[in-house]
Amino acid sequence: MKKILVPLAVLLGACSTSGTSTPAADAAVETARTTDTLAATPSEAPAMTASEVDAASGATSVPNQTSFNGILVTPPQNHATVTLTMGGSIRSTTLLPGAYVHEGDVLATLENPEFIALQQSYLDSHAQLEYLRTEFQRQQTLSREEASSQKRFQQSKAEYLSMLSRMDAAAAQLGLLGIDTARLLKSGIVPCLDIKAPISGYAADVKMNIGRHFSVGEPLCEIVDKSNLMLCLTAYEKDLADLKTGASVEFRVNGMDMQSFHGVVTMIGQQVNNENRSIDVYVRITEQNPQFRPGMYATARIQRK
Repeated sequence: MKKILVPLAVLLGACSTSGTSTPAADAAVETARTTDTLAATPSEAPAMTASEVDAASGATSVPNQTSFNGILVTPPQNHATVTLTMGGSIRSTTLLPGAYVHEGDVLATLENPEFIALQQSYLDSHAQLEYLRTEFQRQQTLSREEASSQKRFQQSKAEYLSMLSRMDAAAAQLGLLGIDTARLLKSGIVPCLDIKAPISGYAADVKMNIGRHFSVGEPLCEIVDKSNLMLCLTAYEKDLADLKTGASVEFRVNGMDMQSFHGVVTMIGQQVNNENRSIDVYVRITEQNPQFRPGMYATARIQRK
């Protein structure tokens, strides 16, 4: 029988090739897989949607809209601070915080002896003025007829004009206090000054109580008319390109069950706050709500034009 001899090295090499791979072969295969994966990534990556979610805040960005924070505010003409042009002590008041008052309603009464003296000064001036006017007219007639000296005529004229000026000054001071001089002449001196509401609205920050003394200019209370509130939003320099007057605004107020309201941008501030580089943007609200209060926080989106 003929024997066939196969070299042992050949068998060992074949077994090695068909069995386990070498480290160099493994590295080559892994490199090829990585290259294929990188090449396939651009075509296989999913396209970005129109609405993206911010990873930090979780908010969804909507195209053509910019989000802002702000508060509800009252226009200056709808907010009045009640102060005094004459100091004194509160004699009586029935005003309660949050109460609604109408323009001209009496909020409190004020005591001050100077108020009585001012009324007396006006009444005295008015009474003397009648006599001095008559005397001036008489001296004027006599002067034309050369029956009286020019000196006497000039003196009567000066006395009349001086008293007229004194009466007008007293009338002006009483007018600042809300006193009708015609009523004063008819009814006489009143002991207390009535403090009246300058506008209609709700009373806030009431500081009055019976017996408390107030100086001139010291605030007694605030009257807030919230029938025409505005929305004041905080913007920044980077937002100026997206802000236009007349732009539509949709906003929500904290604590109002996610209800949406609408408005229109009416004014953009022209001065940048030096501390936080912010700009005030004012929005006219088209849908007023009885639950609105000045100072409530709101979040808004402004539609880009």
